[in-house]
Order: sequence, then C-alpha cells, then structure tokens
Amino acid sequence: MKFKERKFIPVLLGGDINTYSVARAFYEQYQVKSYVFGKYQTGPSFNSQITVYEGNPAIDTDEYFVKRITKFAKQHSNKKILLIGCGDSYVALASRHKAELPENVIAPYIDFDLMDSLQQKERFYQLCEKHGVDYPKTIVYRKEMGLDFACDFSYPVIVKPSNSIAYWEHPFPTQNKIYKLGSRKEMEKVISQIYEAGYDDALIIQDTIPGNDEYMRVLTSYSDRNGKVKMMCLGHVLLEEHTPHGLGNHAVIITEPNKELMGRVKNLLEDLHYVGFSNFDIKYDMRDNTYRFFEINTRQGRSNYYVTNSGFNVAKYFVEDYIYQRELPYEEATEEYLWMTVPKGVAFKHIKNPQYVAKMKKLIKEGRMVNPVFKRGDLRPMRFLRMAKTHLKQYSYFNKYYK
Repeated sequence: MKFKERKFIPVLLGGDINTYSVARAFYEQYQVKSYVFGKYQTGPSFNSQITVYEGNPAIDTDEYFVKRITKFAKQHSNKKILLIGCGDSYVALASRHKAELPENVIAPYIDFDLMDSLQQKERFYQLCEKHGVDYPKTIVYRKEMGLDFACDFSYPVIVKPSNSIAYWEHPFPTQNKIYKLGSRKEMEKVISQIYEAGYDDALIIQDTIPGNDEYMRVLTSYSDRNGKVKMMCLGHVLLEEHTPHGLGNHAVIITEPNKELMGRVKNLLEDLHYVGFSNFDIKYDMRDNTYRFFEINTRQGRSNYYVTNSGFNVAKYFVEDYIYQRELPYEEATEEYLWMTVPKGVAFKHIKNPQYVAKMKKLIKEGRMVNPVFKRGDLRPMRFLRMAKTHLKQYSYFNKYYK
C-alpha cells in the first residue's frame, strides 16, 4: 500500500467499525494513514496497515484525553490535526475540550452545550415538533414520577435512555441498548433496574412502530463550517443486529433517495446552525405512511461507509471544508449501492421480502456491494483471522437472537 504526505493527519477516536470505515475513507481519498486512539488492542482498526493504533483504557477520560491529544499535536506541530470522534462519548470529549487543545487541532463539532442537548432524545423530539418531523408517541419518564404513572400505549413498548452516554456509565448484568417490553410488569422491572444501577437522567418510553428491520431507514448528512447542509445520503436498512448490546446496529443497507424526507431534515439542521456530520435513525410507519425519527447522532454513524460506498467519501468533507476551506456543492445520493457486515447467507435467510433479496443479488453481481472491514491490501493474517471469525459468528448470533 502506498501513502502520501499531506498537510494534515487524521486522528480518530474509537476502534470499532465506525473508526475503521473513516480510516478507510481517508486512505482511499488521500492515501494517508490515520492515527487511532482506542481503549483496547482489538477491533477492525487494530493491526491494520492504514492505521497507527494506540490502545489505552483511559482515552475516554477528560484528563488523559486532553493530555494525550495535546502531546500528539505538539509532536506534529507542522501539521493540521483533524480530530474525529467515532462514538458519542468521543465526540463529546472533542467538543467539550476543543478550546483547550493546541491551535493546530481541528475538532469539527458544534459547541458542547448544543451537542449535549441534542444527544438527549427529549430535546431532539422538541426540535422535531418545531420542524414538522414525525417521531413515535413518547413519554419522557423521570425517576421522581415513581412507578404509578399513566401509560396508555399498547404493549410491547420501547424503553431506552434519553442520555445514552450517562446510561452506559452505569452497567448492570441485564443492561441492553434498547428494551422491547411486553407488559407493564416488565416495564416497571426494567425501569427499577436502570435507576438502581445509578443512572439518574430521563428515560424514553415509546409506542412500538410495527414492522421488522426492513422498515428502518438511516440518514447521514454533512453540514459545513457555516452551518449549511452540503450532503445527504439516505439508506434503506434491510437487517439489523439483535444481540443485547448491538440491538439496532445496521447489518445490511441499500442506498435510496427520498427528497421530501431529506428536505425537512435539512431545514432542521440549518435552523440549528449545525456543523459536521449528523446521523438519524428512522422507521417507516405503515399505519399512517409517515417516517418517524428516533434520534440524532452528532457524528457520522457506525455504518458510515455506506455513504462512502455510494460515492460520497466521508473524509473528503472534513478535509475540503476544514483543511482547504473550499466551497462544497450540495449533493444527494440517488443511486443504489449495497453495504453489509454479515455473511450473504445470514442476509438472504433473515431478510423476509424476496424483492429485497433479489435486489441485493443484483447489486452484488454488479460489483456494488461492500463490507467495510475487508479491504483489499489490508488483510494481514492476524487481522484477517480476527475479522473472519467475527464475521462468521453472525450465523450463531442471528440464530440465537433474531426473532
């Protein structure tokens, strides 16, 4: 693999598929290595030829983060450092401390107060109301309400934390990313477990939108440093992961356009003067033909390589906007491409609609399919074996957890 010297160095915070997808985008667009700071010596970014990986469990703590990034920036004082978070806690760190970091560090994020409010689902739903963006019927539950509160939703209901960052700071044995609960008794039990573990913020209780994974959508946008939306890419999710900690993670996506849907979100983002990548989880509600928004992620999503694979390299937006300060045109993805992180056998078995399976097979035949972690030229034996083992485990995971 060949590399070029550039006036910038990508520094990525994380280590999972999100991080590797961004590193891959930087290499493919600019032939640069990305420096990755993660917690552990594992994941797709570890032992990759397109990254320099450093693991330290303290990287997501304020004091060590500032110290380590400051040291790195001073060691490379002749370069611009593009600091990219690849998880909620990492983008929060970058936003919260960007004013404290050396001048050659660029953290392309909104101010922390706005970021913190958007990452809390309650605030996001208030913005949806203002801009005519549909979302599920919702109760914002607070600890002081006790267990004797009104909930007239039909079961099952969805329960999830309003503040995901704070929620994962208080682990407990049965902790899940999202809960789908079939009775009032189950709901009260889960609420009690969450607060007993130490979480102290609001919970979101929602009406369940009918339909399987094939009703899901994902929307990724990029807003430039002046708060103008410059790129929107909508993906039709056909399959998600169903493990307790991975529930809702995308497994198969086909890019598809929807101008009306994207237009409403564009107005919301520009009204906020939002900057950087944003990522939305959406579900089509067959009951009234609406698209209901679940949340905003103030970063590129875990599945961001579906955007790059569709012709809109995510690294290019950071570099052209912040390094070269060029005016970006507004672009929307319109052509179909397939992104998947599970074996074809898993996808073909668990995607129910035969029309979608046929479309997937067509895109595979046309060479329009990608699995982001398997990049030609970046398959050192140990890394390849780890990735292949993780890939094949999806058979047993789906057999166990997919209902």
